Amino acid sequence: MESVDPSEQVVLVVSAPSGGGKTTLCREFLKAFPGVSFSVSSTTRPPRPGEVDGRDYRFISTEEFRRKIEEGAFVEWAENFGHFYGTLAEEVERPRRLGMDVLLDVDTRGAKSLRARFPDGVFIFILPPSIEVLKERLSHRGSEGTEALRLRISRAMDEIQESVWYDYLIINEDLRASIEALKAVYTAEKIRVKRQGRRLRPFLRE
Repeated sequence: MESVDPSEQVVLVVSAPSGGGKTTLCREFLKAFPGVSFSVSSTTRPPRPGEVDGRDYRFISTEEFRRKIEEGAFVEWAENFGHFYGTLAEEVERPRRLGMDVLLDVDTRGAKSLRARFPDGVFIFILPPSIEVLKERLSHRGSEGTEALRLRISRAMDEIQESVWYDYLIINEDLRASIEALKAVYTAEKIRVKRQGRRLRPFLRE
């Protein structure tokens, strides 16, 4: 059996400001490509209604998270609004060893760390159609006070400034069109020459 070359697998990294709609896009993408492994992030925040441990996040204690930081177990981690979030290296490396592509849903700080670790990764930023729509989406969540909302909007605008170094930008105005754009990026990246080594090799002269 031919060994798997992890460099041929696609590491797809998706980021967006809060309210950008990346969770919905990633969910629909995975329905279309069930063979892609979704990297489940770890977090110290409590589960929200409807969230399932191991599916939406791996919910762990602050003590355990700090221990894993010391062990170097994370490929990226950050603190957001008093809680830790991070991606365990095994969440990415294990599926790649099995010949699977990986989808990660992370913020811009995490994406920068992943860019250093996986320079051939594919980085996609999801942007709402306008600043007004972004503010409206965040305010409609209705779970926070005025000051917390202001901080989230400010943080979202900071994250948008980072979009310039991503590989692709999807304006999430029409959900169906955005899903198709995300699928198109992945399909194109799958057939890059650098990821077709095993198929191309038998045709090449010695």
